[in-house]
Amino acid sequence: MEPSQLQLEDDLSLKLLIVLSRANRAVADRLEEDIQHYGLNPTEFAVLELLFHKGPQAIQQIGKKILLSSGSITYVVDKLEQKELLKRQPCPKDRRVIYAVITSQGEELMQEIFPHHRKAIESIFSCLTMDEKQLLINHLKKLGLHAQNL
Repeated sequence: MEPSQLQLEDDLSLKLLIVLSRANRAVADRLEEDIQHYGLNPTEFAVLELLFHKGPQAIQQIGKKILLSSGSITYVVDKLEQKELLKRQPCPKDRRVIYAVITSQGEELMQEIFPHHRKAIESIFSCLTMDEKQLLINHLKKLGLHAQNL
């Protein structure tokens, strides 16, 4: 008995999920290795990178931007504040809002390490041509939007 077209599509979808998950894990592992060289964990780096590139952020909004719970963000902000890489700054217009602001020490660290991190990212994706990267971006966006709308 031949497998049905639906069964083949289901099998291919399952295989795609496995390949996507393994690729994501391998990329994440390489990036984590790179980040650990700088004495940071991936979450600390994500917060610093956000502040470095986007400027001061309301602490309540950071979690949404880097996909973390508010409790986790508070812990990470505390750790980065202890390392003197960021500081809390109250919003002058709304006392309920506290901003995370990168310090000059945090700025210097990111200026030093981000070019190296960018090279690590380039190295990871160097097996793909520019066209393949763009195609993958387009397909992953399509997949992500579809999954969100289900």
